[in-house]
Parts: sequence; structure tokens; C-alpha cells
Amino acid sequence: MMNQCGHACSIGAGYVGRRWLASLAARGWEVSGTTRSRDKADALLREGISTYRLDNVPWAELTHLLITAAPDEAGDAVYRAAHKIIAASPHIEWIGYLSTTGVYGDHKGAWVDEATPLQPESARSMARVMAESQWLSLGAHVKIFRLGGIYGEGRNILEQLHAGTARRILKDGQYFSRIHIEDIVRILHASMRAPASGAVFNVCDDLPASASDVVEYGAKLLGMEPPRAERYGDAALSPMLASFYEANRRVDNSKIKRELGIELAYPTYKHGLRAILGVD
Repeated sequence: MMNQCGHACSIGAGYVGRRWLASLAARGWEVSGTTRSRDKADALLREGISTYRLDNVPWAELTHLLITAAPDEAGDAVYRAAHKIIAASPHIEWIGYLSTTGVYGDHKGAWVDEATPLQPESARSMARVMAESQWLSLGAHVKIFRLGGIYGEGRNILEQLHAGTARRILKDGQYFSRIHIEDIVRILHASMRAPASGAVFNVCDDLPASASDVVEYGAKLLGMEPPRAERYGDAALSPMLASFYEANRRVDNSKIKRELGIELAYPTYKHGLRAILGVD
């Protein structure tokens, strides 16, 4: 529980996992994470975060486990490596798996919620659905978090605009959902405080919007001209980027408010970008 200290581990101590661990370390928790990079491991150690390889994580000692690593074609590698040990652990209280709203597939801009049937269309999303099912098989203490596009300090459109790498792709009626990193961490904390809550949560803000709207708003905040507009059908896109534009949906976030008592610190991308820039 959040009013007690435990041992939390993030499998994949990247953008989300690292911030989750840091927030718990500040509360006196024992925290650890996995990374394949020696430089990242050194940085984590400087922040008081112990590091492991996947093959030497002390699974049986953990109380809280967050899986942020991407799945492969057989589902989740962490599940395959350790689910029997984790299931037998007398200490584990909460397992969080970070998935994606991509599991819903294309809904032509319609709203989806946690009860919407999944219709993954890419191999990447199919692997996510498989991984979700694997972790949910371990019991009620497992929570699935389907994240929209993640942004925050160090990862946002303002930096792309400054760097000259932002693109303004226009596709009529296209919606994307987003979530600020600080709100992700707050939602994870709320779930840890309410372990009897639901199994699956959409993690996104209140305002699905087109990518071009976000680019234009960021440019306005910076007082610069937005990048030239590119029509979706004419733009040269990587397969990964093109796949994001092929699916169109608006993601309902009412369950995190209803069951976890969440009030978003950044209810729209406008709130989040203004806070990053330090303007009212």
C-alpha cells in the first residue's frame, strides 16, 4: 500500500519507469529497475535506484512491479521468464502493465472505453493484447494501463519545434489521445492505493486532438511559425508513423476518475505544454 514502504521494481526503467521509481524513492521505498545500458544504469544508481538484468531480478522480494518493456511476437518476455515465481511470491501486492490504446484499433473517430471490444490491427498491437492477457491471468492484483501518447519534460512538441524536427501532418477528422508523464505517475500511485479497483484503465487526458492541432499550439506558444502543412496522403512517413495515422479513435478516461479518484493535473495538452514552458 502507498502508506507503507515496499520494494518496487520497474522492468524497463525508461521515461515512465524511472519517474515512477524516483517518486517512490522520495517516499522511502526500496526501488530498482532494469536497463541494458551501462550509462543508464550508472545514472539510475546516482538517483538511488538499484539496477538488475532481467535474469537476476529478485522477483520473490518485490511488493510492487511495473512492466514497461515492449512485448514480442509471443507476448511478454517478463511474464515468460518469471510469472511462476511472481505468482508464488508471498510479498507481491500490485503488478502494473503499461499497454497502449492501440489495442482498440480503428473506430473512425468514435469514443472507446475499457469495455470496448479489442480489435488490434498491427502486429505490435496484437502482441500487446497477448501480453495483457498473460498478466491478467495472474489475478486481481494485476492492473493494465492503456496509455495514450506520452509527453512531458524532455519529451514534447516544444522540443521538436526548437530542433526543427516537428512535422504538421493534416488528416481530416483524425484524433489522438495524450497523457502527461506526471499524471501517469499519479494514476499509478492511485491504483497502488486502491488495489481492489478495476483491472484495466485508459490513461489519457480529456481532450483528444489531431497531431497538427498540437503542433500549431506549440508553435503559437513559442511565437514561431508552424512547420509547413503536409497532407497525410502525400507525406512520406515511416511505417511506424503511418500506422498511428491509420487508426482513429477518441479514448474515454472517466474510469480513472470514477474508480481511482483522479483529477488530472494536465487535463489537456494545452495545460501540459504551458506548464512545460512555464507560462500561465
